[in-house]
Amino acid sequence: MKLTEARKLIKETFENSFDKERYTYFIKNLLKNMQDKPFGNGGAYTGNIIPRAYQSVIRKMERVGKFEDEEGNKIDILIVELHKEHSIEFARTTQRNFIRWYLNGSRGGEFKDAALVA
Repeated sequence: MKLTEARKLIKETFENSFDKERYTYFIKNLLKNMQDKPFGNGGAYTGNIIPRAYQSVIRKMERVGKFEDEEGNKIDILIVELHKEHSIEFARTTQRNFIRWYLNGSRGGEFKDAALVA
């Protein structure tokens, strides 16, 4: 990707409302070896799959891909959709705690090194 194309992609991704396709395209260009790996149920978790402690803030979580670097560090690329009625500060804290829960083996005991979350 040329420098002008990269600048345009960054600008479009971060200066517009969230768009799943644009975010996925951006990540695929950032992490060249990203694998398309949605969750086995079609990609998204909602309702009782999300722990009760987070259900009032988090509506849905979707994994769009996985990335593993040369050293074996695993990164999941996620989209987390929030309910709108909470303050940004409260939602930010809850999101951080939710991602900590996710990284610590919430899915079948598989620990993750990191996540990119939109």
